[in-house]
Amino acid sequence: MATYIKKGKSEQELQETSEKVQEAVAGIIKDIEANGDKAVRELSVQFDKWSPDSFRLTDEQIRDVVESVDDSVKEDIKFAQKQIRFFAQKQRESMKDIEVETIPGVTLGHKNIPVNSVGCYIPGGRYPMVASSHMSILTAKVAGVKRVIACTPPINGEIPLATVTAMHLAGADEIYILGGVQAMTAMAVGTETMDSVDMIVGPGNAFVAEAKRQLFGKVGIDLLAGPTETLVIADETADGEMIATDLLGQGEHGPTSPGALITTSEKMAEDTLKEIDRQLEVLPTADIARISWEDYGTILLVDSLEEAVVEADKLAYEHVEILTKDPDYFLENMTNYGALFLGPETNVAYGDKVIGTNHTLPTQKAAKYTGGLWVGKYIKTVTYQKATPEASVEIGEYAERLCELEGFMGHKEQASLRVRRYKK
Repeated sequence: MATYIKKGKSEQELQETSEKVQEAVAGIIKDIEANGDKAVRELSVQFDKWSPDSFRLTDEQIRDVVESVDDSVKEDIKFAQKQIRFFAQKQRESMKDIEVETIPGVTLGHKNIPVNSVGCYIPGGRYPMVASSHMSILTAKVAGVKRVIACTPPINGEIPLATVTAMHLAGADEIYILGGVQAMTAMAVGTETMDSVDMIVGPGNAFVAEAKRQLFGKVGIDLLAGPTETLVIADETADGEMIATDLLGQGEHGPTSPGALITTSEKMAEDTLKEIDRQLEVLPTADIARISWEDYGTILLVDSLEEAVVEADKLAYEHVEILTKDPDYFLENMTNYGALFLGPETNVAYGDKVIGTNHTLPTQKAAKYTGGLWVGKYIKTVTYQKATPEASVEIGEYAERLCELEGFMGHKEQASLRVRRYKK
């Protein structure tokens, strides 16, 4: 039976916070829809103290930014982008168009068509999220999207140089220094100076995730990617130092980032708690990580690996690290997660920054019904059909009867017209 050694905030507390976010985001979206660029500028000043002549960077500005960044930084960015591009290309190659003759004279098929335009959000705030440039912009380009625009906020009133460099190297067609809900909304609905897109993607805080939720329908979205979530599943073969390091390392994303440990070992739970206390005394980002752990940290003691799978699937966390004797057991049996990190040799930071899988992943239990961002998210799989006259008669006679069965007489006549016209 599963036993909680530590629990985070209650569902009721989380819901109260969520309702406040929903109200704030709805007001911002309404303001931008009504007032366009004027609202965007006022919101940028309010939230980021940022009001340039133009939010869009010129080609000359981008060139100057890229030239100002150290070559070593650019090489690191290029290495990461090489890994992400390679894996994305292999994913794209796995998506095949098909055409098949189902019965003589009836041909059905599907085509994989990229969406025409995408807006990518690259988070900033406390940290310049350079890697998000690779994950969204580059992946969209591999998918074949024609127009990819990207927004990232200023950091302390300055253009984030490394982020803009990564955005450019990833293939962004337009780059805007604009953050938060105002960026997502401007991309989705358009303004006087920014043409709207067909789809918005990218991770962000609770406000950005809520903006995507409310804008869905006006545009497509990749998924609801809110505050990062990290689950470690460990048995007696793990060690508390590694577990604590990996939980706190992700907790530094923000004060609302949940971290959880599911373990079959009570000693491992105790060791982890001691290590967390020790590391919080020396971690440079402990001011954030401490709050996320105290408010959102969970430790669950289970009797078996089978029970660990059950509890992990209930949580449906974004990142799941497996620190057990047989990591592949969870690869074979778990169903609800954004990404698995199998064994102590890998970790969430690898996935976040460089190894090649995408770091935009489902949160808030969305892993129960969707995976993360990949080339397929930018692709519309659309179907088509064609038939010979003889096949149209055969299908039409079935359609007549089935339409009449449901009372759709107009539908029936569509079939009957073909039967009369093509029947010999």
